[in-house]
Amino acid sequence: MPEQVQTVKAIEHEGDEITHGLLTKLNQTFITPFDREDIHELCSQIDDVIDLVDAAASRFVLYRVDKVREGTLDLVKVLVSATVEVSAAVHALGSPENALKHCIEINRYENESDRICRTLIAKLFDEETNPVQIIKWKEIFEVIETAVDKCEDVANVIEGVILKSA
Repeated sequence: MPEQVQTVKAIEHEGDEITHGLLTKLNQTFITPFDREDIHELCSQIDDVIDLVDAAASRFVLYRVDKVREGTLDLVKVLVSATVEVSAAVHALGSPENALKHCIEINRYENESDRICRTLIAKLFDEETNPVQIIKWKEIFEVIETAVDKCEDVANVIEGVILKSA
């Protein structure tokens, strides 16, 4: 698992470099495809998603997780699906109807992640007797779910951009 976490960390670092480069370019560009503030917000929200994915991955090593709890992969799959939709929505910004379809999917994934996270935490409290394990896993679940929440924040920015340009 540490190797996989290092891969995620490398992607997060690359994302930080892209964010920095984009913001530098934004400050040097006179005419932008849409409002500067919206570009900045979109970039910032995407960076938050990447940071939270990294934070979740890092916790598996930090907390020395040797066995993944049942249901964790279901929550991670929702996060992966939400990030795929974020990417598709950003790439579809030139086609508002298409971008909005991806935003709707992101919202659906956020609702699903809420449901799964609540279920996993309830099951954790029902089954786990070790308080340290409860603390570790509850935080892991919540960080993953927060990453999906941030995907919804990206969708909200995209919807705002589309509404302004309509």
